[in-house]
Amino acid sequence: MEFDEEKAVEFINGYMKEKIGKTYPEDEILNVIDMIWDYYEENGLLDPDIDDEDDSIPSDEIVDYVTRMIKKDKGALIDADDIPAIVAAELAYEESIDEI
Repeated sequence: MEFDEEKAVEFINGYMKEKIGKTYPEDEILNVIDMIWDYYEENGLLDPDIDDEDDSIPSDEIVDYVTRMIKKDKGALIDADDIPAIVAAELAYEESIDEI
């Protein structure tokens, strides 16, 4: 199954509502998704020649990266304390579509 931004936003906000009791506007979640994918690109994780056996994605590094980027984005509404949950939800969404 292919990555679907709309479904990803729904998945992440559902996860957020369940785990921390709040959600964010679609454009804020999409901004974080873009940051995660920027991290992948900057670290060569989108290279099709990468060994698929090593699926370990360093979520703590992604959280750190997104946190730095959010701090630079003066218009962002994302609370820095919520970034670990958003990243975990995005990674869980990726995992869910890989299983299909």
